[in-house]
Amino acid sequence: MQSVSEIKSLRSQIKAWRQQGLSIAFVPTMGNLHNGHFSLVEKAKNLADKVVVSIFVNPMQFGATEDLDSYPRTLDADKKGLADIGTDLVFTPTVEAIYPNGLEAQSYVDVPGVSMGYCGGARPGHFKGVATVVTKLFNMVQPDFACFGEKDYQQLQVIKTMVKDLSIPIEIVGVPTQREVSGLAMSSRNGYLSDNEKDTAKVLFQALSNAAKTLGSGNKDFANIEQQAKESLLQNGLTPDYFAIANAITLKPATLEDQQLVILAAAFLGKVRLIDNLQVSL
Repeated sequence: MQSVSEIKSLRSQIKAWRQQGLSIAFVPTMGNLHNGHFSLVEKAKNLADKVVVSIFVNPMQFGATEDLDSYPRTLDADKKGLADIGTDLVFTPTVEAIYPNGLEAQSYVDVPGVSMGYCGGARPGHFKGVATVVTKLFNMVQPDFACFGEKDYQQLQVIKTMVKDLSIPIEIVGVPTQREVSGLAMSSRNGYLSDNEKDTAKVLFQALSNAAKTLGSGNKDFANIEQQAKESLLQNGLTPDYFAIANAITLKPATLEDQQLVILAAAFLGKVRLIDNLQVSL
C-alpha cells in the first residue's frame, strides 16, 4: 500500500492509473478506523480497480465547542488495517495542504435543503465543512466512485445532492451501517463510551427498530411515534436531540403520501452524541 501526504504525489499516481485505463474508488475518512470504515473499503474494492482512502480530521466541520482537539487519531493502526484489507493508496494530507490560506479565507460549498435541520440544525456550519472538504478531496482524487456509510444518512444525502447539483461525474455509493452485536451503530466516537454506557447506547437502535415496526404495521401517526420514542430514550438514560420520521430523499417531514421513509435519531449519552437511522419502505 502506498502512503502519500502531498497533493502532487497523489495526483501523479492517479494520472499513472488513468493512463493504464484503471478505474478508481474513493473512501474519505477522518481516521480512527473500525469495521464500518473497512466495509466501505471492501465495497470500493468491488467497484473499481484501485482504491484510495483519505485520512483527514477536517477542522471546518467541527464547531467551536466540539471535540476537534480530542478527536481520536490512530494513524499507525489505521494504515495497518487498510494495508491488511488491500487498500492501494492512503492519502494523509495536513491541514495546511487542504486549507493553505486558513479557514477564514477558504471558499466553501453550501448545500441548501437537505443540510437543514437534524444534525445540520444541531451543528451549525457542520455540513458546509463536510461539503467543502469532500469537494476538495473529489477534485484531488477524481474517482469514478465514492463510498459513504449510511449511518451518517443526512451527510450521505448532502453529498448526493451536491454531486448532482454541481454536475460532478462521480457515482456516490451508500454502504449499510455496520453494527455491534447489541445493535449499536459502529462509530469512532463509541470509543468515548464505557462498557456500561455502550450497553445503554443500544437503546437508540431499539427505539428506531420499534418505530420502524410501528410504521410497518400501517400506523402513520408520525408525531405520536416520534414522541413515544423520545420518551423511551429519556426513560433509559439518553437525552434525545431529535427523533424524526422523514422522506428518505428530501429529508422533509414525512407525509401520508410518502412511501420511502427514513427515521433519523440523535441522542446524548453523557457528553457523547450518538446518531443512527433506519430506512423504511411502506
